[in-house]
Amino acid sequence: MNNTFFSNLLLWLSLLLLPEMACCQSNEVTIQDVTFESQGITLAGSIVKPKNPVAAVVIVHGSDPVKREMEFAKRLAKEGIAVLTYDKRGVGESGGVYVGPSVGTNNIDTTNLNLLASDANEAVKTFRTFLKNKKTPIGLVGFSQAGWIIPITASQNSQIEFMVLFSCPTITTLEQLRFQFYTNGDINFWETHTDADALEHTKNDPDKYQFVATDPKIYLNTLSIPGLWLFGEKDIQIPVKLCIDQLNTLKAQGKPFEYTLFSTLGHNTVFDRDTKPFDISIQWIKQKAFNIQKSKKSK
Repeated sequence: MNNTFFSNLLLWLSLLLLPEMACCQSNEVTIQDVTFESQGITLAGSIVKPKNPVAAVVIVHGSDPVKREMEFAKRLAKEGIAVLTYDKRGVGESGGVYVGPSVGTNNIDTTNLNLLASDANEAVKTFRTFLKNKKTPIGLVGFSQAGWIIPITASQNSQIEFMVLFSCPTITTLEQLRFQFYTNGDINFWETHTDADALEHTKNDPDKYQFVATDPKIYLNTLSIPGLWLFGEKDIQIPVKLCIDQLNTLKAQGKPFEYTLFSTLGHNTVFDRDTKPFDISIQWIKQKAFNIQKSKKSK
């Protein structure tokens, strides 16, 4: 049996022990549009909130020019989790300039990632002022590129108490690009390649871009908040096995990080028809929120 099996087993067992009181929620959901300032521009978003949230999350975008994730936010809110979701800078009603591959630019250089982390940081600060119960645990939930943004943000803001990362890298930005160029969007990539092939190219391929790499492990090493990563084994955007190896190293150092691996899924672990990743993330958030609340009451 491998580490992935034991990690998944422990995660499922812990969810089964989740106190019943954390699972009972009202279906009443309210939506409130908000704006906030970040690095000299105005970002626009919405707060989607159940009547008595057990936790609150800010959604952190992937690399695409994404507006606020309203449908995903509503799914979370119906499960008792309050959400702030906003239009990415330069998209929708948010000011600023979108930087990304769809407009022919590289958007994972250090400058842009730090800028997007500042946006998420200001979103958290704003959200806290709208939460009636100031002890409601607040965290970050993100996709793909958020694997670099969330650790940066969490290392800068002590209000952030947990994080959930769907298909998010734990490797450097340059390593991720090497792997992505190697797979070249081939959906059948894993039928003809091995993990050893992927590791070799990810570690040694020449770089097509020249910039200072961002390494999320630098920031993860500073964090003591719980984190959950959800991976699809068929991912062709990030080398999942290498990311898991690096998470296991952090776990061995005592970091409260967990992950689960889905053998049939690819990069889209959150919006796939298979709802298991979403379901696990919901129960995990409730469990961690309950633990955080309990810890606060004991102080």
